[in-house]
Amino acid sequence: MNQTIIDLRSDTVTKPCKSMIMAMMEAEVGDDVFGEDPTVNALENKGAQLFGKESGLYCSSGSQTNQVAIKAHTQPGDEVICDSTSHVYRYEGGGIAFNSGASVRLIDGNRGRITATDVLDNINPEDPHCPITNLVSVENTANKGGGSCYDIDELSKIKKVCSKNNLPLHLDGARFFNAITKTGETALEHGALFDSISICLSKGLGSPIGSLLLGSSDFIKKARRIRKVYGGGMRQAGFIAAAGIYALDNNISRLNEDHQRAKELKSILSAQNYIEEIIPVETNIIIFKLRENISNSDFLNKLESQGIKAISFGPRLIRFVTHLDFTDDMLTITTDILKNKMF
Repeated sequence: MNQTIIDLRSDTVTKPCKSMIMAMMEAEVGDDVFGEDPTVNALENKGAQLFGKESGLYCSSGSQTNQVAIKAHTQPGDEVICDSTSHVYRYEGGGIAFNSGASVRLIDGNRGRITATDVLDNINPEDPHCPITNLVSVENTANKGGGSCYDIDELSKIKKVCSKNNLPLHLDGARFFNAITKTGETALEHGALFDSISICLSKGLGSPIGSLLLGSSDFIKKARRIRKVYGGGMRQAGFIAAAGIYALDNNISRLNEDHQRAKELKSILSAQNYIEEIIPVETNIIIFKLRENISNSDFLNKLESQGIKAISFGPRLIRFVTHLDFTDDMLTITTDILKNKMF
C-alpha cells in the first residue's frame, strides 16, 4: 500500500475538489485581453464588491498583483515602506527593484507588522539626497510572522498617516481571509482603508491559480496596462477564474477548521523536547525553532521518511501550513509521528 503523503509545506498545494472542477469545466469563456471573458469579468466584479472597490484585475499570481500595484503607485527612484520580512520584498524575486526601479525602506516590525509610528518615522524629508517616499505596503496575515494578523485600529492609524502625507497604502492580502476569519472583521471594513488590495485565491481558498488586484477604476485601468507589459494578459481565462469564484463562495467560511488544526499541532509541538520555541499561532501557519543539536535537514528528512512534507524557514526554523486538503485523519497521523516517531 502506498504511504499517504501529508503535505504541510504550504496552503498552495491543494487540489481542486470535484465541484470546483465542474465549475471550471462549465465556465463560459471569451478573450479576456479584449475584456470579453464573462467569467473573468464576474470574478473581478465579485472581488471588487466584497471590498467596496470600483474595479478588479485578475492576475496569475499574488506576486504579479503585488508587483503590478507597486509599479502603478511609484516612479523609478521612489521608495516603498514595508516590514523587513514582507513578501513583496523577500519572496518576489527582487521585483520592486527589477520592475519598478524603486528602493525599499525596511522596518523591523512585530512579527511582520508595522505601526503608524513606524511609517511616520520613516517618511523621507524633502531632500534630493533621499528617494521620494511614495508607497506603504502591509501584509495581512504576515507569513514570516507565523500568520500574524493586523489590528484594524492600527491599520486605521496607518491610513491616517498615509492620507496626511499623500501616500498610497497597499495591502498584500495573500491570506487576508484567514485574518478576518480570526478577527471577525469584514472585507468592507478593510477595503475602506487601502488604495490597492491584492488577494490570493490559491492560498487557503483552494483555487489552483490566480489572484485579484482591487482598487479604483482609474488605478485598475493603469494596472491593466502594466499587466500587459509584464506578459500577464490571458485569453480564455474564465476556466480558471471560475475556480476563483467557487473559492470565494465556498471556501472562506471553512478557514476556521485550518486554524483549529494549526492550534492542535502547536499544542503537540509545544510538548516535544526537540522544539525550542514556537511563534504564536493565530491562523493556519506554525513556525517553530528546533533545538541546537537538530539541523533543519535532519528534521525534514526524518519527517519525510514518515510521509510528511514541510519546509525550512530560516536557521533552525521549520514551517507547517494547514489547509483544506489537510484532514482530521491526517492530523491524527501527524500528531502520532510528532509525538512518537521523531527524536
